[in-house]
Amino acid sequence: MAQFSNDGDQLLIGGMPISQLTERVGQTPYYAYDRKLIRSRVGDLRAVLPKNVKLHYAMKANPMPALVAFMAGLVDGIDVASAGELKVALDAGTSPQEISFAGPGKRHSELRQAVASGILINIESFREVDALAEISRELALPARVAVRVNPDFELKGSGMKMGGGPKQFGVDAEAVPELLERIAKQQLMFEGFHLFAGSQNLKAEAICEAQDKSYQLALKLSSSIRMPVRFLNLGGGFGIPYFPGEQRLDLAPIGKNLSRLVERAKDDFPEASLVIELGRYLVGEAGVYVTRVVDRKISRGQIFLIVDGGLHHHLSASGNFGQVIRKNYPVAIGTQMNANTTEMTSVVGPLCTPLDILADRMHLAQATQGDLVVIFQSGAYGASASPQRFLGHPDVVEVLV
Repeated sequence: MAQFSNDGDQLLIGGMPISQLTERVGQTPYYAYDRKLIRSRVGDLRAVLPKNVKLHYAMKANPMPALVAFMAGLVDGIDVASAGELKVALDAGTSPQEISFAGPGKRHSELRQAVASGILINIESFREVDALAEISRELALPARVAVRVNPDFELKGSGMKMGGGPKQFGVDAEAVPELLERIAKQQLMFEGFHLFAGSQNLKAEAICEAQDKSYQLALKLSSSIRMPVRFLNLGGGFGIPYFPGEQRLDLAPIGKNLSRLVERAKDDFPEASLVIELGRYLVGEAGVYVTRVVDRKISRGQIFLIVDGGLHHHLSASGNFGQVIRKNYPVAIGTQMNANTTEMTSVVGPLCTPLDILADRMHLAQATQGDLVVIFQSGAYGASASPQRFLGHPDVVEVLV
């Protein structure tokens, strides 16, 4: 992968040879996240975004506390999806004014914690309005709220569609006017709208179209209320390339489109901050998963490298428990980067299931017991999104370098 370099046979991670880093970590498997690459990604994004568009980190992508604390110094705010993530964001030093909380099933205790913390709560049901009003009275604290809208459109070409049609997320756009009336009646502190139509998209034109439609929908919904809009989250959706043939997202058209919306907002939403919420795009390409070869075997002509990690640590690289069409993440032998020859190899984990595949029939450098296998594009939805308790193998370690 172009973002990483090597010194001879050794892949460099955070400027350190992979064998040395592995000794420093003290075990395999592990995830490693490169600070320099994360900082560079944020800088590249800032260069094309209008200065008055706020950049939020969606920490569901990677909630490692050290990484969140690092991100808190680079971005303008943190978006959380649970009380557990809220604690991490607050511990990282993020201002409560710049933390927002989204999730379709917030428990009453989580809503209390959110109000007590002074963060912005993205309302996703009528139940939450009444619960927050009660909590606000009990705690004698204002409940800051925005409305998460389930739009009547989706982000075209998204890997995961979060809006359009029946969805568990947010409030259907046609029901939002009634919800706004309830918010006003309950005297909650309304601040704006959150619209998130989809994720993992590599087409700039689709992202621009979704941003335009989100803006227009927010403008339409705000026309019926007297409360000013101070917060307008236009979502994210920025994807990263995982598989052969995928092209990197072109940021330039997105930056130009957002500049146009910022100019419009000066008249339409004079008190509002426009927010872009990104997770995978900020950290995904800065992370690698490293696992060690424990055995090499040949079964009826096919070479298998059996490693000490697997789907229990990196579910998405394995194909998420059996996708119909499984694709390989970028993989390399991190201790054989200068090998002149390759062989057709499958990399499999230690679990007693045929689904435990990290690389299926890939051309890789010849590896033997003790070599280190590296899976790139692993900085997002890795350790925290995998079933680490499955079959009782040891947990994975995470490091920020």
